[in-house]
Amino acid sequence: MSERVVAITGGHGALGRAVVEAALAQGLKVAVIDHASGHAAPDGVLEVGGVDLTDPAAAKAAMETVAAHFGRLDALLNIAGGFVWQAVEGGEDEWARMFALNLTTALNASRAALPHLKASAEGRIVNVGANGALKAAHGMGAYAASKSAVHRLTEALAEELKATSVTVNAVLPSIIDTAANRADMPDADPARWVAPADLAATMLFLASPGARAITGALLPVTGRV
Repeated sequence: MSERVVAITGGHGALGRAVVEAALAQGLKVAVIDHASGHAAPDGVLEVGGVDLTDPAAAKAAMETVAAHFGRLDALLNIAGGFVWQAVEGGEDEWARMFALNLTTALNASRAALPHLKASAEGRIVNVGANGALKAAHGMGAYAASKSAVHRLTEALAEELKATSVTVNAVLPSIIDTAANRADMPDADPARWVAPADLAATMLFLASPGARAITGALLPVTGRV
């Protein structure tokens, strides 16, 4: 059984559940931090629910809960986020919402976790960016801009932490094969998309001691799209 402890934000979404399952299969100790509450946690998983990660104080309290429960924190996987299709003309509120859900949650969680991650011999932060943020398509302005900001956060924080044990990287998935995406795109071929389990495996590698030589990377995980 590994002693490494991973905190996963947004752990109740399709990708979050896949990462939790894969982490447990690797023998990792897992904490799920989510805005939702009342979920039954699998055996060995610490459930920290009802957390608004757009609030720095709430993020700090959540990380302190994890560290107090397990006695340490080795990796943070920032999965919490959201998506909306919205043309630039109109929809002003969606821009603020996308930045809050995608950037502010990752920023606050990372800041709150850093004191604990620096105490680990192999601290890790893994963010979820987006391949679609490299060139925004029609209706993707707010989402792509917020995910592009996650890319810049990843790079900047990686540079800041080069003198520490902590590495910071991001995965850039294309379309993830989820029930929601299948419903929204019924004519597409989901076999060409990214399976949540495959993305989870990539994230957990970046969160592992074996990825110590990688920091500041924005890794495309695009399946066959």
